[in-house]
Amino acid sequence: MAASFSMDERREHFAYCVQLFGGTTAFSRRLGIDERAIRRFINGERPLGAGLLEDTAKALRLLIAEATTAEGQIAATLSFLKTDPS
Repeated sequence: MAASFSMDERREHFAYCVQLFGGTTAFSRRLGIDERAIRRFINGERPLGAGLLEDTAKALRLLIAEATTAEGQIAATLSFLKTDPS
């Protein structure tokens, strides 16, 4: 059964997703959308369409992959530093 979200809940969740990217500017760059348009989506001045939500989900998956790679590099560095006698 799919969850049913009110329009306000959708906007709030969209705003949360924008913050996961580091804010409106970072999200704007990532998705290639004007910052003013993003603010209008968040404020309810423009409707959140399925396409925008799909693009947001795709960008989040890419962010997860990038963060996982970065974490792996940090873990490898820390592992090396723990075994490095110098």
